[in-house]
Amino acid sequence: MSYDDEAAMVRITGRVQGVGFRAWTREEAEELGLTGWVRNEPDGSVLALLAGSPASISQMLERFRHGPPGASVSGAERQPATLAGKPVGFRITR
Repeated sequence: MSYDDEAAMVRITGRVQGVGFRAWTREEAEELGLTGWVRNEPDGSVLALLAGSPASISQMLERFRHGPPGASVSGAERQPATLAGKPVGFRITR
């Protein structure tokens, strides 16, 4: 990660599985120049690790509040994350 980059772990809740949320997240994150990953959680939430500029992470958090068509987001809780190095690309994991 560069000197100005940061990382955040975000848990998104609501109707966020079965609506294309992970693919949408990857597209939005790549558009903002973020790296990291996104995955479905057993409790029905979606968990995302975002790495990049603080401004890009803030923009992604705002986008999470709306989500893709068909989603109904009830919350997007951000937690700090520390990384040994910047992730390469943005991927969907299981």
